[in-house]
Amino acid sequence: MSDGLELRDLACVRGRRRLFRELNLRLPPGQLLRVIGPNGAGKTSLLRMLCGLLAPAQGQVLWQGQPLQRVREEFHRQLIYLGHAAALKDDLSPLENLQVALRLGGVAPDEAAALRALADAGLRGREHVPARTLSQGQRRRAALARLPLGQARLWILDEPFNALDTAANGWLLGLIEGHLQRGGLAVLTSHQPVALAATVVQQELTL
Repeated sequence: MSDGLELRDLACVRGRRRLFRELNLRLPPGQLLRVIGPNGAGKTSLLRMLCGLLAPAQGQVLWQGQPLQRVREEFHRQLIYLGHAAALKDDLSPLENLQVALRLGGVAPDEAAALRALADAGLRGREHVPARTLSQGQRRRAALARLPLGQARLWILDEPFNALDTAANGWLLGLIEGHLQRGGLAVLTSHQPVALAATVVQQELTL
């Protein structure tokens, strides 16, 4: 059985417009896939297909050699998907948002570990304030703080570097590199190159 993520003859149609077709790709453990292309090319639609949130017009997505619909429950236990917007509840604190996200992902929240993750993300002293008081960059970091918690093998991230300053950018690169070196997989959209170690294998897909 194949390990990792595979796209077979994948196509996407939105309305009357075909965004892409005949996508074939295999992403094994330890590798990063960077998806690039102009706005409207279908990058977010592709990520949603890889998560099983959007049905392809043609073809299929496979996880460990099996179509997603056959292994949906197990697949979602091994997946973290973070969309383009930092989906935080404004009335909850960063800590509370992180704890809710972990529970929804099937991970029992450990408050000490969650606080460490938020501190590492540069949010020390902001863990308990309402999320509505955070800047865009702080909101992004609060959402990304989920990544090092739990055992998800596949990270799918839509423009994760948006609104991050230099320090936060370096922090996120470190998280991604460590994840890949442990045998994880990552798919992301980004307008900028992903400056990981030369030993990390990166694939690039242009839509």
